[in-house]
Order: sequence, then C-alpha cells, then structure tokens
Amino acid sequence: MRAEIIAIGDELTSGERLDTNTQWLSQQLTDKGLEVMFHTTVGDDMAANVDVFRNAIGRADIVVTTGGLGPTADDLTRDAMAEAMGVELVRDEASLEHIRQLFARRNRPMPERNERQAYFPAGSVPITNPNGTAPGIHAQATKPDRGVCHLFALPGVPAEMHEMYTATVSPAVLALSGEPRVIRHRAIKIFGPGESQLEAMLPDLVRRGREPRVGITASSATLTLRITASGVDEQACLAAMEPTAQEIYAAAGRFVFGEGDIDLHHALLNELGERGETLATVECCTRGLVAGWLAEDDPEARVFLGGAVMPNVDSVAAVAENARSEHNATYGLAIGASDADGAVEVVVSDGQNVQHETFTWGGHPAVVGPRIAKSALNVLRLKLVREEA
Repeated sequence: MRAEIIAIGDELTSGERLDTNTQWLSQQLTDKGLEVMFHTTVGDDMAANVDVFRNAIGRADIVVTTGGLGPTADDLTRDAMAEAMGVELVRDEASLEHIRQLFARRNRPMPERNERQAYFPAGSVPITNPNGTAPGIHAQATKPDRGVCHLFALPGVPAEMHEMYTATVSPAVLALSGEPRVIRHRAIKIFGPGESQLEAMLPDLVRRGREPRVGITASSATLTLRITASGVDEQACLAAMEPTAQEIYAAAGRFVFGEGDIDLHHALLNELGERGETLATVECCTRGLVAGWLAEDDPEARVFLGGAVMPNVDSVAAVAENARSEHNATYGLAIGASDADGAVEVVVSDGQNVQHETFTWGGHPAVVGPRIAKSALNVLRLKLVREEA
C-alpha cells in the first residue's frame, strides 16, 4: 500500500519550525510494510490545502496528516478535507462534550471558537485525543479510480500525535494492509569511487523495478548503497537483502568500510582499536577536522593520542613521523597544505615505512575540507586492509 504524509502549518513552510512529525510517521508506517511515497508540507492556505488533499487522495491508499486541527481561523484541516471529499462538516456531540469536560477539569471557560473542533467531514469518525482539545479524524475518500483512500488527521503537537497514532491509527493501518508485512533497509557505506563509477561497477543493482531495491546517495564524498526489502517479518527481509549485499561486497571490495550509521573515522578507530594500534595527526588545509572527528569518538584517547594544526609545513613526511614519535603512536598521519593547483599531500608513517598520496578535490570550500580529511583517513584504512589481506 502507498502512503503519503502531509504536514500542515505556516511555521513549517516558513522554516520557523523543523518538521519532526513527518520523519516519525514515516518510520512508523514503513515498519508496518507501507511504502511512503510522498511527503507534502503546506501552509495555512485553504485553496492550497484542498489541492494537497485532492492530490493525496488520488495517489495514495493511506494519508496521515499532522497539524491544522486547532480552534483558530488558520486551522483549516477539517474544512479542506471536507471540501476535497465533497461533503459537509457535521458536529459530533460526543466530541464536543469531551472538549467541554477538558475545559471544566482545568477550571477554565470554553471559548466559543473551540466548538469548531467538534466538527468533522460527514461520514468520518473522530479519533479520541485524551490529552488535548483537538480530536483526530479518520475519513474514507473515494479515489478517481473508484478505490478508497483512508485519511487520518492528527494534531501537530508531537506528544498528542504519537499517543493517538499508536492507540488508533497503527491498529487501523494494520487491519487495512491485510497480511502483516514489514520493510527493512540495509545501508552499506563506500568511500573512494564516484557515483557513476560505482554504478558502472554494479550495473544491475539500481535499475527500476529490481527487488530488493538499491539506491545510491552521496554525502561529503561518502557513498551509501541502501538496500530495501519487504517481507512477512524482519528475518525474511534480511534474507532477501543478503544476496544483494554479497554482490556489493564482491564488486566494491576494499571501497566498503562499514554499514549503518558508521562513518569513515568510526571505521578506522574500530579497526585500530581491534589491532591494539594508535594514531597521531598533523593537519594543514583541513584545519583540525580529522582530529576533531577522532577525539569526539575516542574521548579516552585509547586510539587517537593527539593532533596538531599547522598553517604549512616544509616536509609532510617529516611531520607525520614526528607526530608518531612524539606521541609514541603506531602511526603518524599528516595532511599538507593545498598548492596552487589544489593538490594536497597526505603521508602515513609507521616508523619504518612512509606512504605518500596526493589528492586534488574541487568544489565548494565547505565540501572540499571533509573530502580531503576522509581521503587522508582512507589512506591509512587501505593500508590496514592490505596488511590483513
């Protein structure tokens, strides 16, 4: 089943507030085996809301919305739903009484405008909100192809939304989706090749219609191959993904440095820690990026023994060995300054051998620094990989 999430409110479209509700709902629906195909954010405009609802009804089987259920004039969700469905709003007396009781328990008079929160599109069912004055809405809309789209409208307050989703929407979604299914993801991290090069290495993996699906994403020169599979349970998903994962490992080989949320510096720290080895660094053009990453993840200095930042050095090899020797580390890693052509020398010294690499990265300065820093870390990582081969 295809799902869409709609987040409603000017505070979201203006950037004043971060939309965490959509992320949370996406995770919940995906865990139920639904394909969340669309995220839509819309401001407090009636015509725009109606258009969004009509589009969602036409392309999704299940739509979950957050926000716009308050009592004020800019809370338009119930009105937009009703207009998109072609029905009237009708008052639900039980919901109105619940709202009155909430105000009574708080020893406050209920403003007249709060009565609008007890109005629902004709034929819909209220979703109880035990902690707030904004009941949710479960409505069924007829799709253009005569199918049915289920709409679940929830308040924008995260605590209220979470509780209402868990108590009401989640069981309803399970009942609608028939045989329980789950969707799981597996992220394999790669550093070294570009996106086109990686796709050429794995030409069949990213084609449309493939099962399990594989997508490539890039962030600061790190590539992620994300495998997605559905099945009756988590074990079935993992089993379905395993042949694809093995294909990736076989083709990408030494470029793969880990899975999940791991980044390159995590992988290197883990590898050095397992070997009982240590590292010291000197950085010029990366301005302490490597040292910052390593120190943050190794606060007790079990692996990363220290780092220096310099504007320039006469010999990158010399400072790499000096750093190693001064800290009594297994390895010294030095990153030189960028020359006129943008080339940067990286050196790894282990006290006996010195390895030189030169990298030239183009692009925005905010991106070039992390790319060079990761390239330097990768020089040492690949050295360890070769030693273990």
